[in-house]
Amino acid sequence: MTDTARPASPSTALLTDRYELTMLQAALADGTADRRCVFEVFTRRLPAGRRYGVLAGTGRLLEVLEDFRFGADELAWLADERVVDDRTLEYLAGYRFGGDVVGYAEGEAFFPQSPVLVVEGTFAEAVLLETLVLSVLNFDSAVASAASRMTSAAVDRPCLEMGARRAHEHAAVAAARAAVVAGFAGTSNLEAGRRWGLPTIGTAAHAFTLLHDDEEQAFASQVRSSGAGTTLLVDTYDVRRGVERALAAAGTGLGAVRLDSGDLGVLAHEVRAQLDAAGAHGTRIVVTSDLDEYAIAALAVAPVDTYGVGTSLVTGSGSPTCGMVYKLVAREDAAGVMRPVAKASRAKTSVGGRKAAARRLDEDGRAVEEVLVTGPDDRVAQWSRGRGDVPADLRPLHVDLVRDGAVVDGWTGRAGVAAAVARHRASRDELPRGARRLSADEAAVPTTTWRLDA
Repeated sequence: MTDTARPASPSTALLTDRYELTMLQAALADGTADRRCVFEVFTRRLPAGRRYGVLAGTGRLLEVLEDFRFGADELAWLADERVVDDRTLEYLAGYRFGGDVVGYAEGEAFFPQSPVLVVEGTFAEAVLLETLVLSVLNFDSAVASAASRMTSAAVDRPCLEMGARRAHEHAAVAAARAAVVAGFAGTSNLEAGRRWGLPTIGTAAHAFTLLHDDEEQAFASQVRSSGAGTTLLVDTYDVRRGVERALAAAGTGLGAVRLDSGDLGVLAHEVRAQLDAAGAHGTRIVVTSDLDEYAIAALAVAPVDTYGVGTSLVTGSGSPTCGMVYKLVAREDAAGVMRPVAKASRAKTSVGGRKAAARRLDEDGRAVEEVLVTGPDDRVAQWSRGRGDVPADLRPLHVDLVRDGAVVDGWTGRAGVAAAVARHRASRDELPRGARRLSADEAAVPTTTWRLDA
């Protein structure tokens, strides 16, 4: 870990499914547990109508991977419940992931079949990580994909995350991080702010106004406590009177007013006119109230300065998962040779063999293709690590995340979030211009295959 401020965490080893441990038990018994394997994480399709996805949660996954240890309590419970036999318990007592992980940099856009994470190690090492990997990446990427559509619709106006009360308490923390990765300017969630250095926001709810005998007293109290630059919630009673009282309490230097109900577009125009007439030209208008990317886009012509988003964001705006899967694509045979493997199913297609990935760019630097690089396992592995001949129009997408079980510096903690924010901004700017439209369509770029020669 590079972020020493992160508090010690409990074991994450039981955040998994039972069948991962029972597969391990059988593999230990038949001698296949030590076979070298390659697992890939990808999604077969984007949610209906979406043109791209956004990878998020990689840094968070690397943080919890370091806590994937079976301690005395976990082993005792497994023994009491007879989940696995004594030999497997002995293996789990010394478990440490010692393999390698490469993947897309957090914040990168992805498409169907994009190998966003590649885990290589023994079968025993890698199979145990399936549920942990998918639970983190599916949720965080769903939130980030929704957040990217929202920040894209908002253009240059800031979006603020405030969905903690609409999610599980731990999911809310992860959602705040994912939203910031995809361009949100801050979060109301204090734990997310503490853990990753995210900007935190928040002033007062309707309850504070209702606590006082009248609106004047409530606004005066908030201004005394927080200063004139605070944000006053003006729609508890009558909006026009609320704005008048807000200006009376804070003067024309009032930081912002917030609208949380009604026809936000109409109200924003009326409030802007009222503020300007009073000389409060610098007072911003913040709007909340069940916003999503479509509502944000509809407010593009309204004099709104900031959007606060909650429920739609933390639930993926209708797509609460990305449908990512964790599939074995290559494994060592009895002779020690790596062989491609794939499930045979028309409904759940996958392509066997290790894959690297790159994005083909046109002369203007716009993405035109997602390229899956296939071929002999050793050559693809080298190419994936940046050691192959890369055509000038291809941008390799895989980066080293874990080497020999050690997390690579720069992907976790506060630094990891900052890097992910920058990567998402650059990746989204690289997409074709039509990729950011909210109307339903196919993936923004097609996915093709390029085979390396033997």
